[in-house]
Amino acid sequence: MFEYISEFYGINIKVGMDVIFNGERGVVSQDNGHYIGVNFDKDKAGVISNVHPIDDLLIFTGKTRKVRKMSRSQKNYQEYIRSESDVSFSEWMLFN
Repeated sequence: MFEYISEFYGINIKVGMDVIFNGERGVVSQDNGHYIGVNFDKDKAGVISNVHPIDDLLIFTGKTRKVRKMSRSQKNYQEYIRSESDVSFSEWMLFN
């Protein structure tokens, strides 16, 4: 994970690293290629924001913590969004 960021920016990043970006605390949640996927504490679990690894406002606190998990309903909705379905979410849920 985070191969691109490690190779091009020389930054070792791992899921679970505690960060502060623009004054907001969050946790590294996923590798988004050129970006670090961060779940900010103010957001629901599973809401990922892209942060560029060399942004001056990004601070690694040196701490690690668990990534918050999405609820079952949040997972269902994310799956629905990815499906790009033409039906409503409630209709989609009836078939799944």
